[in-house]
Amino acid sequence: MANRLFQRVIHQMKDAIDRTFGVVDESFTIIACSELGRIGETLESFTLPANDIAVIGGCTYKNIGATQGTDYTVFVEGDDILASKYAAVLAVSFSNIKFYYDEKYDRGNFIKNIILDNILPGDIYLKARELYFNSDVSRTVVLIRATEKNDVSVYDIVQNLFPDKVKDFVISINETDIALVKETKTGIDSKTIEKLASTIADTISGEFYVHVVIGIGTTVDNLKDLARSFKEAQQALEVGKVFDTEKTIISYDNLGIARLIYQLPTTLCETFLKEVFKRGSIESLDQETLFTIQRFFENNLNVSETSRKLFVHRNTLVYRLEKIKKITGLDLREFDHAIIFKIALMVNKYLKSNPIKY
Repeated sequence: MANRLFQRVIHQMKDAIDRTFGVVDESFTIIACSELGRIGETLESFTLPANDIAVIGGCTYKNIGATQGTDYTVFVEGDDILASKYAAVLAVSFSNIKFYYDEKYDRGNFIKNIILDNILPGDIYLKARELYFNSDVSRTVVLIRATEKNDVSVYDIVQNLFPDKVKDFVISINETDIALVKETKTGIDSKTIEKLASTIADTISGEFYVHVVIGIGTTVDNLKDLARSFKEAQQALEVGKVFDTEKTIISYDNLGIARLIYQLPTTLCETFLKEVFKRGSIESLDQETLFTIQRFFENNLNVSETSRKLFVHRNTLVYRLEKIKKITGLDLREFDHAIIFKIALMVNKYLKSNPIKY
């Protein structure tokens, strides 16, 4: 791609420079030249001095600089002062042109435009071919969110953890969110991704004392679905903020019924609560009662086990359950009633949170 870019510029400038000039890559092969017949010619290797300009074999060489890991050097026929000036001017011109070209066609920007829906679906694969981008591998979006302001660059930390810029892309979304687009093996277990996310969280918090929460989208096998995976990771964080406040890693695949509740209209949720709690409002239940209900659910509706965990007599727990039944009309010892009550608690929590929708 660079050789075509350089050759177009050389073609425009060759009439203004009355001598042969061109560009060689890091393997000392001429990739662009005012004499087309020399393209592909390999020169003897050499090392430029500290000031990155040298006269070798009757030509003046000037380093353009490294772009995306590749060194390019401009050469101009001649060893006089004019050749040095030509080389210096050409090096600056090629460096600036390549910089702006890389900005436009940078793979990281390409991925960022995909996940943020800033590129039309029909243009994605055209752009991928232009960038020689592998479109047929599995990728997962992992969204890392710092929960507090800090002086540490989370972006730099994650970038250092995933230095392979060909397979993995670290993208800054805003001042708190960093997206990692991770290339994964086909059919990878979600537990493996969660373990990776846990390692990221432990590294950031353990070494840099920054607390983060991480949302994981589903693994997708094509580029156009990366936007969906990103939105799923966002939703995982938002749903987790409502229903799983103690969790650091929240996977979209494991949201379960919380995801369904999150997607319901608030008016429907309010109607549901009124229908469930006909006798009395859920707000009439005190904190001790709600804590008892939570432990009862955690112990799979087992009265004996729950009373043991609460350090209360079995009859005391039965009395509390009867009190709940009297207030709400729901007997939590019955499976169907317990399901309704569990969902009602989650719906009530959702309505109180007023989360951001994507």
